[in-house]
Formats: sequence, C-alpha cells, structure tokens
Amino acid sequence: MNNEKKKPVQICETVLRDAHQSLFATRMTTEEMLPIIDKMDAIGYRSVECWGGATFDSCLRFLHEDPWQRLRLLRQGFKNTKLQMLLRGQNLLGYRHYADDIVDKFVELSIKNGIDIIRTFDALNDTRNIRQASESTKKYGGHSQLAICYTISPVHTIEYYKKLALEMQSMGADSIAIKDMSGILLPNVAYELVSELKEILNIPLELHTHATAGLAGMSTLKAIEAGVDIVDTAISPFGSGTSQPPTESLVRTLQGSKYDTGLNLELLKEVAEYFKPIRKKYIDNGTMNPKALAVEPSIVEYQLPGGMLSNLLSQLKAQGAEDKYEDVLREIPKVRKDLGYPPLVTPMSQMVGTQSVFNVLTGQRYKMIPKEIKDYVKGMYGKSPVKISDEIKAVIIGNDEIFTGRPADLLQNEYDTMKNEIGSLAKSDEDVLTYACFPQIAKDYLKEKYKEKNSEEKISIQNIDVVF
Repeated sequence: MNNEKKKPVQICETVLRDAHQSLFATRMTTEEMLPIIDKMDAIGYRSVECWGGATFDSCLRFLHEDPWQRLRLLRQGFKNTKLQMLLRGQNLLGYRHYADDIVDKFVELSIKNGIDIIRTFDALNDTRNIRQASESTKKYGGHSQLAICYTISPVHTIEYYKKLALEMQSMGADSIAIKDMSGILLPNVAYELVSELKEILNIPLELHTHATAGLAGMSTLKAIEAGVDIVDTAISPFGSGTSQPPTESLVRTLQGSKYDTGLNLELLKEVAEYFKPIRKKYIDNGTMNPKALAVEPSIVEYQLPGGMLSNLLSQLKAQGAEDKYEDVLREIPKVRKDLGYPPLVTPMSQMVGTQSVFNVLTGQRYKMIPKEIKDYVKGMYGKSPVKISDEIKAVIIGNDEIFTGRPADLLQNEYDTMKNEIGSLAKSDEDVLTYACFPQIAKDYLKEKYKEKNSEEKISIQNIDVVF
C-alpha cells in the first residue's frame, strides 16, 4: 500500500447545513455555530457546506435570523476553508422559477457575502434550469459545481448519468457532484458509476449521499476506491441516520492508505465534543426525533429522502390518518411512474408525496390534484425524464397545452418589480432578494429587524444625551 501513488480524498463537512437540515429541520442557530468555527477552520476540510438548501427559509421563518448576516459571520470565522452552498437552480432557495435577473443577482451577492462553491441542481436534471446559475457563478468568480440528482428507474441508467455529466462539463462546470438525496446508491453501483464517470470527465467528481438506508459508509468507500475526488461527511454527533456518514469514521478508515485525507483527528474529536450537547439539546426539546438516527433499509424501495418521510407523517397526522402511512408509501412509486419518474428531491418529492396522500385519502386516484402537479405536467417545471402518457395527461390537465421550452423564458426580469414592491422596508439588495424568495415571511421579518435596530439607535442616542 505504501508504494502506491497517493490520492488523498478531500472532505466537504456538512454539519452547518445538510446534517442539521436532515436530522432536525435546519434549526441550529448561528449563535451555536460561531464558537467552534475557528477549530473547524484548522482541520483541513476542502470545504464546509453552511448555506443554501433550507437554511435560508429556516433562518427567517423559525429562527428570526438574517441568513445573509449568518453567511457574513461564518465568512469572517473561516479564514482558510472554502464555504459551500446548495442552490436549486432556477428555483434558487424557494419553490418557483425566478427570472434570470433575480438568479444572477442572488448568485452575485452569495459570492460577495462569502460563498466560494455553489452546488447547483435541478429536481428533474433538466440542464436548462441550471444554466443561468452556473454562468452567473463563474461570472462572479465562484466555483460552479453542477449536481446530478441520483435516482433509480428504468431510464436512470449509467449511460443516462454519463450523458448528463458530459453535458454539465460542456456547460463549464468546475466540478460535478453525484447527489444521492435519498441514500439509495448501492456500494457496487457507486463503484461502477464513479468508475465510468471518471473515465470521461476531466474535472473533479464529488459524492453526496445519506446514511438513511445504512449504505452510505460502504458506498462512499467504494466510490473512493473507484476514484472519486471529494466526499461529503458530517461530524459524528450529527452524522449517520438521515444525515451523511460520520467524518471521523471515514478519516480513520483511510488513515495510512493512499486515500489518507490528512485531516486532524484530534481537532475532529474536539469539534465532535462541541456538538454533542447541541444534539442533546435538540433531542431533549423534541426538535430532533431520535428515529432520524435509525436505519431504514426499505428507503431503497420507496426512494424517499429523510425529510419527506417526516413531512408525510405530519400530513397524515393532521388528517387523523396515520394508519394510512404504509398505503401512501406504496402509492408513491406509482405516482412517480405516472409522472415520468422524476427524482424525489425538492420540490418534486413534496409534490409526489402530497399527490400520493390525496390519492389514498380520497380513495380515488387523481380525484384531487394540486396546482403544482398540474403545472408540472404542463411543462412549467421543465422536462420530465420520461414522457408522461397521454392517458395521465388527460386525467391531470385535460386538453391544456404543454409548454416545451425553458420555463424561465416565460418570465420577465423582476428584480426592479420586487424592489418597488418591498419599498422602504428593504435597506439593501440582500433584503430585496430575501423578499423575492419568501415574500410574506420577509415582510414580517424585515419589519421586526429594522424596528429593533431603530429602537437600539434611539437608546444609544439617549445614553449619549445623559452622558453629556
């Protein structure tokens, strides 16, 4: 082994984004993050994923924090480590398509406020929906990583993924990620997929997976043996379960091999010790369900991301229909097939899940159809991986016309409109973008934010008056 040419594996640490998003709905506060980032910065990670995904929404909606300020504070602390975010392509961090000028501005300010690497994906793997974000990332000096959403279906073959990866590379991607959002990538498939992609790509390849089905550690190791360059892991208190495989376990596994990460295990232990009481806090207050750490091998059959499972349970509980859970799980693959096998990732996972719940609760398939499903079938989210049958189209949208172009081409530039709408409530371009992504929540948040600031200013002036 010592005579082999060294090929150190690089690590992206997810504890500040996907790990707590997957385990307890992205509820970790900025205040809980800041004390440990000096130590994290000294470990030698390739990057730390800390923004994007659901962090933006959660900051505003539940934590009453400014997500932009979180990013700036993290940037101040991480002096040696690249910061990474997750972007939903033309959807940004929301649930609709935004005009190109909004996407461009959002990317510009993400980089300006501290992001180095932007991982961009589209729920349908429709590259038309990631092109603008990727071009903007490169324009403003960021690293554009384009992500393949991994799923299993008759059409999602190794050849399909190779073709997609080559297209992403030709679009100017600086690296490519295999995004296994459900944790369904089998170890031997991981080896084959990575081997085949490394044969044809001349840019770095990263693997992102989840430990939900108990496969992640094995699949990550097989991917490393096949030549993957970077892997995503989470520090052990927030590793495993619906999160990523634990960082320290992988670092120790690779020690002394040609893949040795070179990461500082002693510092990793200290970081782990820091996060243990934070995990305990969220378990004790009920925010984190210990079930999130359990292994669910059946996920491979249903292909459900961890967050989707908890969302389904809450939907059924609200209807007093928890006993229908298994029925809904069986319905999901049927709905997915009907809709052309979309990967089950935001927003498609929520849409397919909700339609499956409706089908089961009404006792009649497609008796109730959400507007989002109708829009999807009309082509407003992009191209489905497999053509939807005429029969299903007729049931869902009748004789309505199908749009075959790029959905964002239907949108006029909207930044100035958003700026006018929010008016004096917005004090910066960042505030305008916050409003563009989450209009109602942003209004309430900005009112509170600046009311507090104004009262602080008054107090300080009063104090000065008293002094003099």
